[in-house]
Amino acid sequence: MAGLATPMALRVAVTLGLPDRLLSDSVAADQLAAELNVSPIALDLLLRHLTTLGVMQQTSTGYRTTEFGANLCADAGNGLTNMLLHMDSAGGRAELSFVELAHSIATGQAAYPRRYGKDFYDDIAEHPRLRESFDRQMTLRLRMQVPRIVAGFDWSRFSTVVDVGGGVGTLLAAILTAHPGMHGHLVDLEATAADARHTFSAHNLDERTEVTAGSFFDPLPAGADAYLLSDILHNWDDEHAHRILARCVEAARPTGRVLVIETVGGLGAKSEFDLSMLVLYGGRERRIDEFRTLAATHGLVLDTVTTLTHERSLLEFQLAGQ
Repeated sequence: MAGLATPMALRVAVTLGLPDRLLSDSVAADQLAAELNVSPIALDLLLRHLTTLGVMQQTSTGYRTTEFGANLCADAGNGLTNMLLHMDSAGGRAELSFVELAHSIATGQAAYPRRYGKDFYDDIAEHPRLRESFDRQMTLRLRMQVPRIVAGFDWSRFSTVVDVGGGVGTLLAAILTAHPGMHGHLVDLEATAADARHTFSAHNLDERTEVTAGSFFDPLPAGADAYLLSDILHNWDDEHAHRILARCVEAARPTGRVLVIETVGGLGAKSEFDLSMLVLYGGRERRIDEFRTLAATHGLVLDTVTTLTHERSLLEFQLAGQ
């Protein structure tokens, strides 16, 4: 359980592109090392361990990817490559912050800045490839659950929804497609917002959508019926979560609702993912009572909790006195 050899071997294999390179034909370790400009002896050690894991198999002419190992190929469609690449992938790079877990436990703060010198969001903002991989990661995380999220809640109650930090627009596009009478407004940083515009165009939603490039720490578009925060608050400590909720309430007054979709502590949250939120962002998967306390500061009252999937729930808040 404590060994690091296997998880790091898988990450290096994916980063070097070994599963894809060895999928169709068997290649000797020294030939492959020359192609990749790596040590032939060290590469052979890696390939032997991957063979032990069942990811590779040894043949008379070298190594090749097994059927099991093909799950690590770039086109496998399971998101693993995007999570394991530790050079050009936001997820893979972020996972390496776990070597600083002791710092997070001691301080309650994110380990990412300690390892990389800046927080996660500043880092991906400066590196377009990281930002793009993060957007892909978020899309993949939601993709299988979007139909149930759309079907599991009565979105038609709202004529206008602002998706705060809505990424490339996958969820909002699905909601609007299912409810032709609704209009949506997505807010995210410039590069991601540009991708959201493409998403809406691809779904023929240009007439019913608006996209604003900006931060959820800045004033939000006012007057919508609902403000949606999907997988947002768990990425932030209480100080920043308060700032985000304050912007939502400021824009939602006097009758708008605030909708929070997240993995809720005690309702599907996994302890491993809780630690990930801490190490990456200084956040956590809050429990219902923690959400109530957080929201009460802003005059928000928890109205309903709806289980959407095995991972995510929707918490609907209304302004006190509504």
